[in-house]
Amino acid sequence: MADEGRRVALVLGTSAGGVGRHVAMLAGGLVRDGHRVVVAGPPSTERAFGFAALGARFVPVPISDRPRPAGDLRAVLALRALRGAHVVHAHGLRAGALASIALAGTGTGLVVTLHNAATAGGAVGAVYGLLERIVARRADRILVVSPDLGERMSRLGATRVEAAVVPAPPLPPSGREPGDMRRELGVGDQMIFLTVARLAQQKGLETLLDVAKTLRGAQEAEPAREAISTEPGRGRIARERAPGVVFLVAGEGPLRGELQGRIDRESLPVRLLGDRADVGDLLGVARALVVPSRWEGQPLTVQEALRAGTAVVATAVGGIPAMVGEAGLLVPYGDVAAMRDAVARVLADDELAAALAGAAALRGRELPGEAEALGAVLAVYAGLSG
Repeated sequence: MADEGRRVALVLGTSAGGVGRHVAMLAGGLVRDGHRVVVAGPPSTERAFGFAALGARFVPVPISDRPRPAGDLRAVLALRALRGAHVVHAHGLRAGALASIALAGTGTGLVVTLHNAATAGGAVGAVYGLLERIVARRADRILVVSPDLGERMSRLGATRVEAAVVPAPPLPPSGREPGDMRRELGVGDQMIFLTVARLAQQKGLETLLDVAKTLRGAQEAEPAREAISTEPGRGRIARERAPGVVFLVAGEGPLRGELQGRIDRESLPVRLLGDRADVGDLLGVARALVVPSRWEGQPLTVQEALRAGTAVVATAVGGIPAMVGEAGLLVPYGDVAAMRDAVARVLADDELAAALAGAAALRGRELPGEAEALGAVLAVYAGLSG
């Protein structure tokens, strides 16, 4: 086969989610395609994703999620051992910058995929700005998960920037019926709006709580509606309110205590479910997936929702607009009123909800998969001169 026996080194930093899963998908696919693969990263990533079990050789390298001078120096020294690879493909800004420094002057081809935007400010933000400039000027190819990241890297001096292909793995079917899922969750006939996210600053979950609070207040103030019997001569027989709503959040993270404290203080209709392995079942009972994030690239949860035929209400940031298309309602980040109105529309309008669900299923069938992702990176590797 073309490129058989290519030596590929994949580098990543601390990851418990999408980046690690993407690297595992690439590692397994490259091994099956006959390439020799080394994965370099923190030992925790090997425990979480099992690169060695996929046929790759794992090399422990201390690439942390924050600048740590001593650890970063050790990481650079360890990454120098990768100079014999045909291509080094680093994932994430810190991994890419450290690999850029380690491989400088070696002639080894370096590809860097940027999976996230640097949203921190202050001193940390300044450090990340420096790392961006290092990557922009030293990497042979830069792959980005959203157009805004590509524009930023080009402004910083990058000359070869391309779109990354980061597909979500298929969700395994559980065979559980929606009614069983609802009974397990104890939600009755409430409308479910689902968020799947790490409980961290980037995900904008304070906006979700604001939406839950204002929507609950609007529902409580709404007058009861008269229900009309379909039986002749019965007329108006009852007064009812619109169905209640509950916001479910699947995920864990450092903000759990803060979020739960506010939920309890304000009696918000929000439940933190923790990490869940049954996201597909949750999507099956959700009216819509709600994504209030400050920034996203090609979020796996949005891809999963589209493939499941679940409507999306999301902020129009990063790569979300191009991914969602007509399958959701998009609002500016931090605009609580706009997001509340979008959720309220999906809650109240069955025809709109059904139309968005249909558009989501259609869009989900168009999304790239593992074969397209592997083909894309192999084409990039083949184009390197080193």
